[in-house]
Amino acid sequence: MAQFFAFGIAGKVLEKLGNVAYEGICSAWGVRNEFEKLKDTLAAIRAVVLDAEQQQARTQELSLWLQRFKDACYDVEDLIDEFEIQALRRQVLERGSTGRKVRHFFSGSNPLAFRFRMGCKIKKLNEMLNEIAANKAKFHVTQNHETNVIHRGRETYSFVKTSSVIGRDEAKQHLLNLLMNPTDGEDIPVLPIVGIGGIGKTTLAQLVFNEESVKSHFELRIWVCVTEDFDIKQLMIKIIKSATGMNCKEKNKEELHKVLHDRLDGKRFLMVLDDVWNGDKKKWSDLKDMLCGGAQGSRIIVTTRIRKVATITGTIPPYDLEHLSYDNCLSLFLKLAFKEGEEKQHHNLVRIGEGIVQKCKGVALAVKTLGSLLCSTREQHDWERVRDSELWKLKQEEDDILPALKLSYYHLPWYLKQCFAFCSVFPKDFEFYPIYLIRLWMANGFLQSPYENEEPEDIGNRYIQELLSRCFFQQVEEKFFFSTLKMHDLVHDLALSVVQNEENSYNHYSTGNGRLQSFFLLDEGGNADSESLIAEVISRSKHLRVLHLSGCSFEHLPTNIRYLKQLRDLNLAYNGNIKRLPNSICNLQSLQTLELAGCRGIEELPKDIRYLISLRELTVTTKQTSLQENGTSCLTSLRRLIFSECKNLEKLFEDIQKLTALRELFIEECNNLVSLPQGLKYLTALETLAILNCEKLDLTMEELELERKEGGSLRKLAIGGLPNLELLPQWILLGSTKTLQQLYIQDLQNLSTLPTWFQHLTSLQCLYIRNCLKLSSLPEEMQHLTALKKLSIAMCPKLSKRCTGEDWHKIAHVPEIYYDVFKTTTNDE
Repeated sequence: MAQFFAFGIAGKVLEKLGNVAYEGICSAWGVRNEFEKLKDTLAAIRAVVLDAEQQQARTQELSLWLQRFKDACYDVEDLIDEFEIQALRRQVLERGSTGRKVRHFFSGSNPLAFRFRMGCKIKKLNEMLNEIAANKAKFHVTQNHETNVIHRGRETYSFVKTSSVIGRDEAKQHLLNLLMNPTDGEDIPVLPIVGIGGIGKTTLAQLVFNEESVKSHFELRIWVCVTEDFDIKQLMIKIIKSATGMNCKEKNKEELHKVLHDRLDGKRFLMVLDDVWNGDKKKWSDLKDMLCGGAQGSRIIVTTRIRKVATITGTIPPYDLEHLSYDNCLSLFLKLAFKEGEEKQHHNLVRIGEGIVQKCKGVALAVKTLGSLLCSTREQHDWERVRDSELWKLKQEEDDILPALKLSYYHLPWYLKQCFAFCSVFPKDFEFYPIYLIRLWMANGFLQSPYENEEPEDIGNRYIQELLSRCFFQQVEEKFFFSTLKMHDLVHDLALSVVQNEENSYNHYSTGNGRLQSFFLLDEGGNADSESLIAEVISRSKHLRVLHLSGCSFEHLPTNIRYLKQLRDLNLAYNGNIKRLPNSICNLQSLQTLELAGCRGIEELPKDIRYLISLRELTVTTKQTSLQENGTSCLTSLRRLIFSECKNLEKLFEDIQKLTALRELFIEECNNLVSLPQGLKYLTALETLAILNCEKLDLTMEELELERKEGGSLRKLAIGGLPNLELLPQWILLGSTKTLQQLYIQDLQNLSTLPTWFQHLTSLQCLYIRNCLKLSSLPEEMQHLTALKKLSIAMCPKLSKRCTGEDWHKIAHVPEIYYDVFKTTTNDE
């Protein structure tokens, strides 16, 4: 299987060589000519890498050549990182003392020594790349852009043996109702069916297509397998062939259009476009123009794995095809694995089969694959071997589940391929927040954008949405601020198969050549020797970008961590024994994320924390009563700041307004916190603010001290667990009455009314109110909140009673309203 890693790595390095930082390096160090040579040679080799990766199974020599190229790419990336780190150090020196500058000059990192060392490295890399480029000729590889990669085709057909389909009666009936119901309008209604590869979209479409009532209702039924490139002319040829049996390959587009129009004219038709990948609106619009002329009542069904395609094509809300139930999967498996009634003679095999079916997780194609595989053997050890093996290790045939998933993988852009492959580091059934994955991608340099100055977190969110739309991720639970995601087991197996040559047996993600970049230590039950293990890993892994030691039990972080110059993500969460971090971690100028949540033993943050100038996310648990001035407030790159379980903390730093890039602020379980700093109202980039479970916190401020301010950017606000709060303070909105979209209010024991200024929240879409026992009514001004789409009220008996009675008129315009355990929907669905 082609890995595409070399292509992606080279693309990442070339991106770095073309960005603004690279221009700064060239100007500062006079290395433009040398870097231009590197860039040109890299680009020339990358042009043939896709072809080489597709052919690498042919010879070991070609595979070794690719590995050499990957190693060279990593060396170039490390070289660029060294220049960037040097630039960061110079920024830090500007914040330090003169003595520190002198010590730095006479160290091994002084500018003259650095320039000489880098010059030697660049020269060596150019020689290495020139040799790799010269050797490519012997492999006869050709230039091949990613868009021209040839994927394995998949042809489907309309016939299905109805008796072999189990568990889709309800879905079939739902689709039949949609097809038969009359609709208004001239456009042909389009119904998309969405789901992962192998779940049974085509089978469901076949069931509907062959239903007797459909045959009698539609004068013409057309089945077309669309697949890869969505070429309009080829689609017209296929449609005509299905509708008339004619072969029109020699006709031009104009002639094809006439034949198609004549055939569809005045007829009520049903067309199934199976396995659609095209996300180009214009191409879809062009095709629909070709299909005009059918009679009222014509319908189109589209099956796709990609939600974006469903959005573009559908005029009817997409039908999300659910996984088959366990009982239905077991019935299907037994039907395929045994002759009728034979399973009664093999109770031992049935028990093993039950375990196999559980592993298939409701994916019909996986059940069919394994049931068909085992129908030819009654040997118990054969069945056990299947049950105990990873599905991706099994021999795969043309219609098995992994080829179907691989096809989805092949269609990913190269930058998403590497992001998806990285997800193999997670265990199966692991649920994660998007931000957690995004920061890992960011640490490994996977996030790239064609747009100048786009925030990495925003790029990562786009990647998440793309993988969600292609069913590589599943949304597990939608929470107020964040949704949790996971990967289907079979998708996880695919990720493992993608990186099987790039991953070694230890608990980390590696590039396969010993250049460890991410290390995750799971200290189950407390490993007494974990400190020495971590020190050893650090000493052997100078290129680490990610170091996750969450849940460990060591008391001291090894001091040699200061040598991890490229470290970007350090996670020490929920280590209760660690009391102090070595100040040497403040030498890690590349660090973007520092996670200290649940480290309840930490007595004080490092005194030089202000030197972590690249830090974008900081989560703090500390015993301190106050935070030092000119400490955290100097971290002007911070986008996300969390104070969690800081039991002794009485106040935050007063100069918080220095954090001009801060987008998210969470303050949770800080029971001694008395007030918030005045500077909070000047955080004009802040989009998310959560203040939860701070018993002594008083949010009231003297109105005379507050300036009226507009231009805020707050979109999400959560306030809860503040027993002293009697009225929601207007100042907390930070001038964001016109931008706030979500408001969460919970556990406010003394809150009795909502303020009249609610009417100014013109962008509010979601309002959640939970466990506010004294709150008995909503303000009359609620009627002015025309953007409100969802209202949820839980554990508020007085309020729920009023809202279902005399206050109903205030909220009758809201499409979705939830009261505790029951739901009322007021929109016309």
